[in-house]
Parts: sequence; structure tokens; C-alpha cells
Amino acid sequence: MVTSRGYARAMIIWLNGTFGAGKTTTAGELVKLVPEARIFDPEQVGYMLRHVQGLPELGDFQHWPPWRGLVVETASQLLGYLGGVLVIPQTVLVEQYWTEIRIGLEKAGIPVHHFVLHTDHDTLIHRIETDAVERQARQWRLDHLPDYRDALPWLGCEAKVVDTTGIPPEQVAQIVAAGAGTEIAADG
Repeated sequence: MVTSRGYARAMIIWLNGTFGAGKTTTAGELVKLVPEARIFDPEQVGYMLRHVQGLPELGDFQHWPPWRGLVVETASQLLGYLGGVLVIPQTVLVEQYWTEIRIGLEKAGIPVHHFVLHTDHDTLIHRIETDAVERQARQWRLDHLPDYRDALPWLGCEAKVVDTTGIPPEQVAQIVAAGAGTEIAADG
């Protein structure tokens, strides 16, 4: 894929996993480590859609089919314009939704390296309870842990699982970068 800026290689590194597994922190480390990498947060697409009148109240923007289509289209447009590597830290726990996104990106000719960041239960609870988010957000994350446990079987088949327990984020980013086959910056 050659983009409008002339970059020859474009790909996505998708960081999946439950809340508190280290997706956002790892994404930040990856963009320091991988040349021409940038973060794309599909959650922002969901926030944009929340302002559209007439969408049904479904509790999670991922339940809206337009969210999934717009994530694919936005990622495709960004890579077509900028090239490089999009790092996407986004939890997707519904297999059908992940399949729609994966197939859409495949049809667009975009290679996707899918990783699930995983940690042991005690570490996960500690990370969620000590995160600097408001109390309601912490509770929401805790309430969604069973959904993650239920999704683990199919996630393990669809992605490379990286255990982040006791591993510093910089090292997790190195593991992910190597697993995606990306170059590492000279100073990384």
C-alpha cells in the first residue's frame, strides 16, 4: 500500500483486553518505539455517534453497527493518508463485532496484528481500583470483568495473548512490536 505521503508500509496493531490490562499505557510506549506509529482511539468515534439523534439506547456504542463500520473506514482513511502504523487500544469483547472489524480491515487490504493484553485477576483488580478515573468508571470496569472472562476463549484464538503481569509497559511494548514484526526506532 502506497499512501498519499509515499509511505510503503501500513498496518494496524490492535491492543485488546479488559480494562486495566495496560492497553493505553502500552499504546503510548509503542508509539515511542515503532517508527511512524500513532494512536487511533476508536472510542472517539463512539463519542461522536452519541450526539446523533435517533440512535437507540443500547448501553455501549459498540452495539451500533455504524460504529464498527466507521472504525474500519476511519482507520483505512488514516492509513491511506498518513501510512505507518496505527496503534489501536480498544476492548472488543463481542466476537461478531471483532469479526466485522477484522473482515472490513482485510477487505481494505490492511494487515492487522491483534494482541490481547492479559494480567492475573489480583493485578487487574489492583490496577482498576487505583486508577485515577472517577469511582463510577472504576465500578463500570469491575462490572465488565465477567464479559472479558467469557470472551477469553475466542480472543485466544483470534489474537496473540501477552501476559502483562509483573512486566513493565516498555517491555510489553517491545513484545508486541516484535510480535507484529515492526522495526524498532534506533533510540528505542
